[in-house]
Order: sequence, then C-alpha cells, then structure tokens
Amino acid sequence: MDGPGETDRAADARAAGDRVDLLLAGGGLANGLIAYRLAQKRPEVSFRLVEGGARLGGRHTWSFFETDLGPQADWIDPFVSRSWDRYEVRFPRRRRQLACGYRSISSERFHDVLTAALGERVRTSAPIASLGAQTAILETGERLDAALTLDGRGPGAMPDLVLGYQKFVGQTVRLNAGHGLAGPIIMDATVDQKDGYRFLYVLPWDADTLLIEDTRYTDGDALDRDDMRRGIADYAAAQGWAIDAVLAEEQGVLPVALDGDIQAHWRRAGGLTLTGLRAALFHPTTGYSLPDAVALAEAICDLEVIDAASVSALVRARSIRLWRERGFFRLLNRMLFRAARPGERYRVLERFYGLAEPLIGRFYAANLTGLDKLRLVSGKPPVPVGAAVKCLREKGRA
Repeated sequence: MDGPGETDRAADARAAGDRVDLLLAGGGLANGLIAYRLAQKRPEVSFRLVEGGARLGGRHTWSFFETDLGPQADWIDPFVSRSWDRYEVRFPRRRRQLACGYRSISSERFHDVLTAALGERVRTSAPIASLGAQTAILETGERLDAALTLDGRGPGAMPDLVLGYQKFVGQTVRLNAGHGLAGPIIMDATVDQKDGYRFLYVLPWDADTLLIEDTRYTDGDALDRDDMRRGIADYAAAQGWAIDAVLAEEQGVLPVALDGDIQAHWRRAGGLTLTGLRAALFHPTTGYSLPDAVALAEAICDLEVIDAASVSALVRARSIRLWRERGFFRLLNRMLFRAARPGERYRVLERFYGLAEPLIGRFYAANLTGLDKLRLVSGKPPVPVGAAVKCLREKGRA
C-alpha cells in the first residue's frame, strides 16, 4: 500500500474531478460494495461510483444466509437491515423450520450507508450513454475518465449463456394487525404452480410489516406485474392478513444458469471489465449475488497493486473459474427446467429440503462436497429418469 502522499493525491483527484483509478459504472450491489471496501482498506485508490438512478441500489432487497459468509466478512454488518435466527419453508408434503441465521439488506439502508461513507465519490442521477474500458459518456455529454471502468449495470443481454429466469414482484405491506411470524418464509410452494416453479417469499420487517414476493422460476423473462400483484393479495388473504397499505414495491428478473460458454461471454464484453450479475457472479440456482459481491470486493482490495491490468485480470479470471467450478449447479438447474414437468417442479425443492441442514447450508453457499453432490442425485429422482439423462451433458464450453 502506498503512503500518505498517495492518499492525499487520491483525495485531490476526487475533489478536482480529474481522471480516477476506477470508475464504477452502476451503483448496484457489486459496485457499491467494491467502493465501500476500497474506501475502508485502500484509501490510496481514487474512484467514482456513478449511478443512473436517483438512489444507489434501486428498489431491491438482498438477502443471505449466515453460512454464506465467513467471520472475516463482518464489514458487511452496517448494511444489514434485519436479522433472524431461523427460517421456514413450506411445500405440499413438507413444512420445516431451519436453525440458520438469515440476513436482509434493504436498498434504502444500502444507499444511506454508502452515501455516508463515500461522500462526493458517489454520483447519482447520472445515466451513462456509452461506456468504454477507460471512459464513460453521460447522457448529458459529460465525459468521465479512469484508468479502468467496471461495468456493474445489471445482467444485460447474455446470448452466450443459456438461462432460465427467476422473476418476482414484491410488496412491502403494512397489516392492520400482527402477522405472527417469528422469522422469514423463504419458500411457500403450497400455492398454485403457475408458470413453472412458483413460491411466495415473506420477510417480517416488524410486527405488522411484511415484504411479500411472488416468485416464479420460468423459461421466459416476461414479467406480468398485475398477475403477481394479485398473487400477493391472494396469498395475504389466505394467511388471514388484512393489508392496510402497500408501502413500496420492487421487481426483478434474475438469471438462472443452465448452460453456456463463459469464455464467449467475456469475449463479447469487448474489453469491458464486468462485475456482479453482468460477470455471471451469482449463485447459479438461487440467483443470490451478495456472497459473490462481498468476495469480489475483498479480492480486489487484497491485490498487492490495484491498477487497471490487475483488477481486470482478477475479475475475469474469477468469473471464469467460478463458472467452471459450479457446473454441478447448472446440471441441477437443467433437471429443474428441462426434466421436471412445469407444474411439478416444486417436487425437486420439496425433496431437497428433506436433506440435512449442513448440506442445505453448503448448497446455498455454493460450497458442496463430493459426498453432497452424490447425496443430491442419489435415490429416486423427483423427475422422469429419461428426461433427467438428457440433461447430464453440458453443451457449452466452460
């Protein structure tokens, strides 16, 4: 790490609006955490975090299991809006409480923590018209220069990766009476299985406030907001919850990786350095991206020298390595999307949640052992055997 003189020059560059070391394009989860950790660990590195919207993080809720992160990642704690010591899943033939901590981050808290920590290094309401490896042109025509840009503006088009989709609409609602939940319901698949695998996801923010999301694993990415809003209202009524007011709404379409050529994906980036979902840094099955975002921020800060070449090489190599290591998850996803009948896809997850809690934790952390993988595919499969066999081979080059 460089001495105080370098730190002073980094601050001067930020104040003067000169060329910075890193320009973080997109103020979502991955770039936001990179910026936050750089400010903590590597103050000699100058950077800007540029977001097109009015607030960092948009309208999202990010969650993770306590087993997803090690104790060295406690720097994420200021972002956590709410924690619980257990969660619940519900299926037609299985209902289970799991004694694993669950943490959630609201986009409001994400914005507040980042802006307080980063100050003038954050710029919002600045849509980017074009982005190059070292330059961003804003829609206003203003040019921003950096030694390296990091493109974290969401998943974008991924024609070289074969994807299914996890799409959702969530509403934060205030009830006219308490809901009675002691912890989150991560999956309630006792609902009508329309569009593929469908479940309701519920976070109890306080005694009478809930986030309720209608979530569907589907082949297409079209989002029918009105139908999903009706799904939320119907679910609340079925639980005996009377909604007094809808306080906020969020929506999203997350990739679920089935197959693909990660090398071709990076070649198509045309020299840009991708981060977050755009770099395929997400759990292939669940779409959870926070653990990968935390790990990437830490890896960048641990570089001996943070410059354009080292950061770009690290991010690309990390994305390709994790894609290769996570091939088993893509196999499971192909089983879910291609072997299971749409109305019976829930059976795959219902069976999964009958396994031992430590294995479930390792699955969510994308850290399965060889024995875990054997356990997941052993026994009578919850999908037709012939269809399952056709899913074994991955066609894309890793």
